[in-house]
Amino acid sequence: MSELEQRHEARMKRKKEVVDQGIAAAQVERGVLVVNTGNGKGKSSAGFGVVARALGHGMKVGVVQFIKGRSDTGEEAFFRRQADVQWHVMGEGFTWETQDRARDVATAEAGWAQARALLSDPAIGLVVLDELNIALKYGYLDVHAVLADIAARPPMQHVIVTGRAAPPELIEAADTVTDMTLVKHAFKAGVKAMPGLEW
Repeated sequence: MSELEQRHEARMKRKKEVVDQGIAAAQVERGVLVVNTGNGKGKSSAGFGVVARALGHGMKVGVVQFIKGRSDTGEEAFFRRQADVQWHVMGEGFTWETQDRARDVATAEAGWAQARALLSDPAIGLVVLDELNIALKYGYLDVHAVLADIAARPPMQHVIVTGRAAPPELIEAADTVTDMTLVKHAFKAGVKAMPGLEW
């Protein structure tokens, strides 16, 4: 065995010991609150990837989309065909399109009523609250009331919250937080949002 191979084997052995210790120490089983935030693309897409994963494990899933109003997205078209998915588009479009705060607040409140129904159902294993962070950022919903409802969910239910500018209170309450950083985006080079990739 070469010196390079020996060093690699020793490094991987140490790594395996660390990973195995971490796995052995993680014994708690409960629902997890995940937050996908940041200015980069892929926050919602990552959440919808977990929807596919949950379905693969036989879980029932609920999705509530805040802010987003279009109903022709590829993910919705696909997941609505799945018997174990409840999909609710509760937004009326991006805030710069509606330009009506009172209407945006009313729409967000209706969306939260739907979310609360999913969060109180122990048969639902995963709830995705897509673009909820935007509704919280603009004060359409009270972050403390939202966190109280999330905390009161069934013990084994997982929740994923997406959207830019997650409030500090949500980040503090979350178990897992990913801040997606924008490095480069085709739109800035004049490329239209393409079906199958962007929506």
